[in-house]
Amino acid sequence: MSPEVISMLEPDEPATSDRTLLSSGRYVLFGPFRIDQQRQEVTRDGSRLKLQGKVYQVLLTLLEKPGDVVTREELRVRLWPADTHVNYDANVNTTVNKLRQALGDSSDKPLYIETIPRKGYCFLLQPEVSDESPHSHFAQGGPSADSAQDSSRSSRGLAFSRSDVWIVLGVIGLILAGMLLGAGITRLWISHAAPMAPYPSAIIFSRASAAAFF
Repeated sequence: MSPEVISMLEPDEPATSDRTLLSSGRYVLFGPFRIDQQRQEVTRDGSRLKLQGKVYQVLLTLLEKPGDVVTREELRVRLWPADTHVNYDANVNTTVNKLRQALGDSSDKPLYIETIPRKGYCFLLQPEVSDESPHSHFAQGGPSADSAQDSSRSSRGLAFSRSDVWIVLGVIGLILAGMLLGAGITRLWISHAAPMAPYPSAIIFSRASAAAFF
């Protein structure tokens, strides 16, 4: 009698080979979306999406097998324990619809999640998995928006300060020109007034002489 081989894998536990893709990195990228598996956050163009726990688990389950069919039974095993008494079909449909709504997807014209009738669902895109945040690539490849704004502000401030310098220099030039003009006028007035100074004293002297004579 041959010995019985007993599998050590629990029946409700999904195979770990399906998770090899996502376990190779922290960040999962597809389309405009980014998943941070460490923080369990999903963002779209930098804006965080609010996904419930089961909706997030459905997304990861689909991403683990891109291009392949994920059956409803696989989703049931992933989302609910074996002793949970719920309407699995209705809850799976509701959870997938919430995920589609969060991704902006449609069952009629799917971009990410396609319904396979009587089988399950298929994720249509091939995700990219990386340990490096995509923001670091942007920081290394070029200046950020904040740095660009700072540089433009500094350039405007430099141009503004140069215009101020020219204004100050113009005002100083006008003041100096006014001072020189005033000095010239004063000097001209003194030069015209100096020859006329002896006449009053001569008149006084002539009047005094005439008074003494008479």
